[in-house]
Amino acid sequence: MRELKSKILGRKTQIIMVIGILILGYIGWRVYKAVFGAKGPGGGQRGISVAVEISPVQRGSIKDMGQFSGTLIPKSQFTVAPKISGKLTQLLVDIGDPVRRNQLVAVIEDEEYQQQVIQAEADLRVAKANLEEAKSSLEIAKRDLERARTLHQKGIQSDSQLDAVVAQHDAQDSKYKVAVAQLANKEAALEASRVRLSYTRIRASWEKGSDVRYVGERFVNEGAMLSPNTPMLSIIELQPITAVIYATDKDYFRLKAEQKVTITSSAFSATTFSGRVVRIAPLLKETSRQARVEIEIQNPEGLLKPGMFINAQIEFAGREEATLIPLSALVNRSGQQGIFLADVENNIAHFRPVKVGIVEGERVEILEPSPISGYVVTLGHHLLEDGTTIILPHNALPSSEEKAENSQKPDKPQENSPRRKK
Repeated sequence: MRELKSKILGRKTQIIMVIGILILGYIGWRVYKAVFGAKGPGGGQRGISVAVEISPVQRGSIKDMGQFSGTLIPKSQFTVAPKISGKLTQLLVDIGDPVRRNQLVAVIEDEEYQQQVIQAEADLRVAKANLEEAKSSLEIAKRDLERARTLHQKGIQSDSQLDAVVAQHDAQDSKYKVAVAQLANKEAALEASRVRLSYTRIRASWEKGSDVRYVGERFVNEGAMLSPNTPMLSIIELQPITAVIYATDKDYFRLKAEQKVTITSSAFSATTFSGRVVRIAPLLKETSRQARVEIEIQNPEGLLKPGMFINAQIEFAGREEATLIPLSALVNRSGQQGIFLADVENNIAHFRPVKVGIVEGERVEILEPSPISGYVVTLGHHLLEDGTTIILPHNALPSSEEKAENSQKPDKPQENSPRRKK
């Protein structure tokens, strides 16, 4: 009796297990059919629909902009230093003060140099007196020589007497020439002492550039004892100002002199400054593999200061009437870059390989195939294959009234944004 019951119980258990396996197999078969069972000959998932977002293909202008960062430096900078030694008695400008061309900026104690000028003037007067004396003696010697020659011709004076008079004349002539040379020497000494006296008045002078510059740094104070070439002040030029950026070999050969540059700074986020490329280094540094590039920036209000960090945008290329799509529409399938064109009438996505041109922010130019039109899938394309059925969101397509209104509106200019080129 017990054996019969155990057999019946075992048979029921087997029946339940078989039923469970059949149910699980049926569920698995339904899932497989839903996901993989309806693939068409083209490999698309025709049996399911994928919800996507789309965006229209547009026509417009696009620019290839290079993005760089750098630092501001003065357009020109030099250090004011004395040519002579002495005590600094007056410093007439300080940090931040404007300085005009040839303006007096400092005074050195000048009593010693004034005394040198007085001494040189006295020496010059003595030299002039000696010259007058030598000139007078030479005139007397000339008259004696003329008289001696006349008497010698009449036979009154001998040859030896004539030779003595000639020698006396030559000696006086030599003394006169020495006096002339001494006078020139004293005049030069006086001029040199006057020049040294002028060096006690230190001026900031330059040849080119703007007439107004600024004191960037002060290195000494009044009362300091200075030696020749001791730095006193640094003078900088702020209009225009120079930005220094560094370019890698990828962008180096795309840079050219006189290219226009747009400058922005975090200190003035709402203001842009215009500039141009003025110098490009002929080499790339081995340590950084970068080349130095200098940009001249107009700074009429003096807002930009040396040492500030800046961002620079340089336009490398631009195209009008380009075919444009959102950057998010690009996908890769089997090693090919392409897009999914949305057939909005039949709700089907078609994959198209494309060749990309300029990338500007979130927009990208399509070079090939051209032309293309319609709508591209921008979200959900990771689930798509060629021929997949798509589900469009409500209000995805503009109404006829909106199309007419948009066609009458002029195109809005595109704002500058980071750009790159593939």
